[in-house]
Amino acid sequence: MFIGKSRFMLSESAIELLKLCSIPVIAGLVGIITNWLAIKLTFYPINFWGIKPFLGWQGIIPSKARKMAEISVDSTLSRLGSVSEIIEQMNPSIIAEHILLTLEPRLEELVDEIMRKRHRTLWQNLPKPLKQIAYVRVKEELPKIVDNLVADIAPKIESLFDLKAMVIDHLEKDKTLLNKIFLECGDKEFSFIVKSGLWFGFLFGLPQLLLWYFFPYPLILPVCGFLVGWATNWLALNMIFRPVSPFRFMGLTVHGLFLQRQDQVSDSFCGIITEEVLTVELIVQAMLTGKEAPRTRAIIQRHFEDLVDEVIGVIKPLTQAAMGPKGFADLKQDTGQKAIDLSTQTLKDPLFNLQRARVVKEIMSERMKQLPSEEFQDLLRPCFQEDEIKLIIIGGILGALAGLGQIAFIFGQSLFNV
Repeated sequence: MFIGKSRFMLSESAIELLKLCSIPVIAGLVGIITNWLAIKLTFYPINFWGIKPFLGWQGIIPSKARKMAEISVDSTLSRLGSVSEIIEQMNPSIIAEHILLTLEPRLEELVDEIMRKRHRTLWQNLPKPLKQIAYVRVKEELPKIVDNLVADIAPKIESLFDLKAMVIDHLEKDKTLLNKIFLECGDKEFSFIVKSGLWFGFLFGLPQLLLWYFFPYPLILPVCGFLVGWATNWLALNMIFRPVSPFRFMGLTVHGLFLQRQDQVSDSFCGIITEEVLTVELIVQAMLTGKEAPRTRAIIQRHFEDLVDEVIGVIKPLTQAAMGPKGFADLKQDTGQKAIDLSTQTLKDPLFNLQRARVVKEIMSERMKQLPSEEFQDLLRPCFQEDEIKLIIIGGILGALAGLGQIAFIFGQSLFNV
């Protein structure tokens, strides 16, 4: 009987020991779960989930997409190059050459289309030799017109195109892309935040174990759980960005984790921005649809009106007589509009956009690598600073709930037990 009772007592002791040991283990689980959830809540869901305006959640980044885009542009992109520099790196002459090479096989077809639209009978009855003269003139004059157009627009580009507005508008509309920028640039840091929650939580759980052992009051576990959830989030976030300036401590270099990867992050950020936002296609589209679009279109229109005069040449009197002053003016208008439409179409070539993007990326990336740490951290820091306290509090609340669960299901007590 004594042996059996001893074994029973030993078993109870082992169970109590296991219960005590569960405290740091659960604290570690609380840490990793709250940190994982903090990251998820930062970016997801992309669209509001729940009942507006208060009952539900939308990822912090998507919910404040415009503000986040503005901060990112102001803190990084604005320091990496002006519109003129970006366009210069894209090389306008190569862009013009691409447009011409794309259009050349279709020139005769395009001339026929424009002329038939305005005066089908005149064009159909025009002798073939005269039509051929028009085709040849288009092929001869178009490169000159495009070169003159590029030379005319280049000095005015700063006033015709708002780089900041274009990038912000694009990222505000494409919240998935905005998320992608932060997630890819901070991939290793987000992984660290999640994994560190386990280790920090476990370490914070050790003093919690001792506190419970000597003072087994039910309120201890939820309070400590709140502190663990709070502290693991706070500590992980600060280790990413602090210290801003590296220093030596016991033979080791101490520096914010994100700041240590400045070269790698610069390549990643500039790659996404140049390949998915600052493309030739989107820049031209912004010029033709932005606030200064009327000016841009007027410049294009003026140059292609000259093309009409040059191409019509010897049949100009005949064309004016057949169409009338208004019809001839409409022909010029149609030609300018067609030029605008074709330019945007030819610049949708993904391979061409990628080639130009890579050239710009190299320049921007090198400049970004030279930014001081204080400025570089602004690339990722805003996604945590905005409502950072909410994420930390959520971590604390989840930690407190885990503490209540320990009280009820592991130690079999009520919060109100004395």
